[in-house]
This record gives sequence, C-alpha cells and structure tokens, in this order.
Amino acid sequence: MELRHLEYFVTVAEERHFTRAAERLLVSQSGLSASVRALERELGAKLFVRTTRSVELTGAGKALLSEATRTLASMRAAKEAVAAVQGLLRGSLSVGTEQCIAGVHVPRLLARFREEHPKVEIRLRQAGSAQLAEAVGAGRLDLAFVALCAPPPQGVRLMPLTEEPLILLCHPGHSLAAGEEARWAELKGEALVDFQSDWGVRQSTDRAFAAAGVERQVALEVNDVHSMLELVEQGLGVAVVPRHFARKPQAAGLRSVELTEGPRPIWQVSVAIPDGDAASPAARKLCSYLDLPAHSRR
Repeated sequence: MELRHLEYFVTVAEERHFTRAAERLLVSQSGLSASVRALERELGAKLFVRTTRSVELTGAGKALLSEATRTLASMRAAKEAVAAVQGLLRGSLSVGTEQCIAGVHVPRLLARFREEHPKVEIRLRQAGSAQLAEAVGAGRLDLAFVALCAPPPQGVRLMPLTEEPLILLCHPGHSLAAGEEARWAELKGEALVDFQSDWGVRQSTDRAFAAAGVERQVALEVNDVHSMLELVEQGLGVAVVPRHFARKPQAAGLRSVELTEGPRPIWQVSVAIPDGDAASPAARKLCSYLDLPAHSRR
C-alpha cells in the first residue's frame, strides 16, 4: 500500500469532492481517481459513494480514514523528528483556527513563522472549535486555536491564551439598547443570531442560556462573524458574543450591553495541541512565539 494512495484518499475524504481534492493536491483529477481505484482494488472494497454533487465515505471508507490519518501523521512525525535531530525544521505545519479568535493574530503569527522557517509548508484550516480539536486529536492538524467549553478529545491538551466575558450586541433602535445593562431574562422571546453548533461561541451561549433558565431558539444561524454583525445591524436579531466582537469596524453602529443578574460566562481561547511528546517540532516552535501563561507551558 503506497503512502501516496493514502494521502489522496484522505484528501478526497476531507474535501468530499474529487475536483477540489485534485486542486488541493496539485494533481490531475484522472490521476487522483486512478489512485483511489488502485487503493480500492488492493483493499477489495469500495471506499466512496460518488454522486453528481458530492462524494461520501462508505462503511469501509470510514474505517480506513482514521487509520490512514494516523499512518500519515506518524510518517510525517518520523520525518520531522529526524530533521529536528539534524537541527533542521522542515516538512509541514497544519494549523486550525476559529474565526475572529482573541489573544493571537494568526496571519501575523504565520507570517513570522514562514519568514524564519521557509522550508516548512504552512496549511491553514478554518472551522468550528469542536471540529478543530477533533482534527488535532486525529492527527489532521498540528495545532489549533479554539474556544472550547467541554473537555478536549483524548490525546489533546489545551493551553489557555486569553479570556473575556460575553456581551449583548443589538441595533441602536432595539428596546434593550437604551441601557448599559440587560438581564438574561429580558432575552426571552428575542430573535437571536448565533453560530453553528460546533463553534465555541455557540457552545458558550448555549450553556449560558441554560444556566440562566432562559429558553431560546436561534432564529438566524450563520457561519461567519461578518454575516452575524450585518444581520444585527439590520435589526433582524440580537447576538450574545465575546466582548472583542464589539470592537470590529462592522460593529461600529451597534450597541453593546452588559448582561447581568445571571451567569457570567467566560469565553476562553486556547491552543489545542497533541498531548505529551506527540506535538510536532513545527507546532512546538509556533507555540514558542505565543505569549502563553506560565502554567500553560507545562
């Protein structure tokens, strides 16, 4: 079984699309398809169900994916370990981040890393915190900047970066915009704008509303911060968000209101990294650039 075949298989599984996978791998689509077919022949099982719109894993494909991911991660770690002994830093660095994360300027951080280590290929993936932490645990990412409420997956360690409270953002004409503070109970029945369920912010707000005993229904669910702010700006709903969202230029016309008489939820941003010695040399080097609290470095 060739490692190249496994790499192609994993990329198709992640993209759920042969054309996008071929573009990402910089190979022809026919060559990619031939590689997957060769792997299916060797294993004696179909790995994908192909339709005109998408590609889905079969049962055999799902079983192979976790093992293939671990195999590729182990091979990459072996190469990087040898390079580290030789005083070199090369290979790849796969980083994940949730949108508008606090405590780190990801583009600036990656630019510094690239300038100092030009032989390392940088890959970036943006998704919700739950997905990112799972990808770190599975070896698909070297590290990720996340905001998790629940404990991380097995084999993943969280190193706290920063934290801040959640506030209410609303249109200036909204009834709750008149005061500096609002009670959680006043949000009952309000149209709420929030993120999808795997985002760290959504998990924080779900817990906060539950702790306040306030029933809510997310009327407008988005997958990017700018869309959320635009919906609130148009008066279509209110949003409970980390405080730094209110400092974004797109939020300049909105009112930020402190939430009182109830839970005081804290949105904590952390670096998710493989536990113990499993972190790659590139991931450890990137972490060395961060202003981490002393207890996080242990």
